[in-house]
Amino acid sequence: MALKVTVLAALVVVTLARPDKRPFFNDQLPSSAYSLPSPAPTYNAPEPTYNAPAPTYNVPVPTYNAPVPTYNAPAPVPTYRAPAPTPTYGTPAPVAPPKYDFSWALKDDYSRNDFGHQESRDGYDTQGSYSVLLPDGRLQTVTYTVNGDSGYVAQVAYEGQAQYPAQQPSYGAPSPQPIYGAPTPRPIYGAPTPQPIYGAPTPQPSYGTPAPLYA
Repeated sequence: MALKVTVLAALVVVTLARPDKRPFFNDQLPSSAYSLPSPAPTYNAPEPTYNAPAPTYNVPVPTYNAPVPTYNAPAPVPTYRAPAPTPTYGTPAPVAPPKYDFSWALKDDYSRNDFGHQESRDGYDTQGSYSVLLPDGRLQTVTYTVNGDSGYVAQVAYEGQAQYPAQQPSYGAPSPQPIYGAPTPRPIYGAPTPQPIYGAPTPQPSYGTPAPLYA
């Protein structure tokens, strides 16, 4: 340490003794000699640096919902019952041949009604007759027979003579007389309808001549 101080002191002495020389110490000028002019500040404008953002995107994932199957339950199948058994008809029981006998008659002298009917049947053999009093005074009698497939066979007979009396004038009932009821009520007129009363006429606004305006 003492050696370094001694060397430094010697250098200082040499420097002071020879000012025309430029001693260097560790390649630096001593601060007591002079200072170099400050260099002009130099600067470079910073170049804009940027990195273009890389396009980022996500591929959309297709999303969908599977449709829910909807259906209606099928209608129940109708069930049919077995058809009712068809009745089987056996041999019809033998039927006895028809046999009957009837008659009826009506006679009224006041209304001149005289007619009747009589019929009898035994198997396929049918016989009968009916009669009616005609307006001309004769009695018409029809006798008929039906025997098997022979059909309807009729015989017509008349009793009495036809009579055509002279026509007498017939007087009908008198014409009905008009019936007069109570007289038709006459309209009753009340007090006359009041007429509207008009008052004095409404006065109309009157506008005078406007006064001139002078500035």
